[in-house]
Amino acid sequence: MSADGYLFRTTKLDVAPVGGRIGAEVRGLTLTPDLNEDQTAAILDALYRYKVLFFRDQHHLDDASQEAFAARLGRPVPHPTVPVRDGSSYVLELDSAHGGRANSWHTDVTFVPDYPAASILRAVTSPASGGDTVWADATAAYARLPTPLKQLVDPLRAIHTNAYDYAATRADVDRVRLERHRSVFASTVFETEHPVVRIHPVTDEPTLVLGHFVKSFVGLSTRDSQALLALLQDHVTRLENTVRWRWREGDVAIWDNRATQHYAVDDYGDQRRVMRRVTLAGDAPVGLDGRSSRAVRPAAQDADTA
Repeated sequence: MSADGYLFRTTKLDVAPVGGRIGAEVRGLTLTPDLNEDQTAAILDALYRYKVLFFRDQHHLDDASQEAFAARLGRPVPHPTVPVRDGSSYVLELDSAHGGRANSWHTDVTFVPDYPAASILRAVTSPASGGDTVWADATAAYARLPTPLKQLVDPLRAIHTNAYDYAATRADVDRVRLERHRSVFASTVFETEHPVVRIHPVTDEPTLVLGHFVKSFVGLSTRDSQALLALLQDHVTRLENTVRWRWREGDVAIWDNRATQHYAVDDYGDQRRVMRRVTLAGDAPVGLDGRSSRAVRPAAQDADTA
């Protein structure tokens, strides 16, 4: 694919691949709520092909217009536990000065059954150096698993929770960040059973559903679960499956949350990094056997009567 454009629907986008398997920059397009249906369809087509799209210099966007643009691509939803930014309906602020450093591999909000389909992330304040984000292609990872591993994971299911061991995933955790995780992010504990391999509802491709919210695999001990998760994560995050983005203020990234994991690199010390994110409603995954995800905690009947 050359950078001189690719025909999606009837709109020609200037698309330049960034990684060999995942990620592309879309050039010359201003993201606004006024994009027509064909333009938004073209963005989605490109998203499903490249898994993550990058747009430079979208300085015109503020919280309101980011929300309104996101609504052109799907239905925005708030985070289930973290409060939105004051004055907004769906914007979640990730501020490094207040614990907003997600430096471990994950897919957003997989601790609920219908986790987000996509996320739209805007760089408000970027450090002069460091603070990149890396995405991994979970679809390519599944496709390249050895056949014996595919046979192992195809019927497997996993429990995801937001009450995971936050400190265990990081080399150094200060008291303030740990307390924020416990009191805000895990203020309501969710657990969901997902198939380890889901069928993407748009592309029909099988993709791995993993990341740091995995607590255990159904039928396996904690020790075996940890060993298997590490093995599978190594396949997902192989460098060949990844793309890395060097942020500038005003940049926007949109990613397919049903087919990727991501990692915000915490290498910028005391520099400030502020990102604002809007997520789009997703659907409960369906495994290769046709079984859907299910809520474990709170149970579906409990949620209905709460």
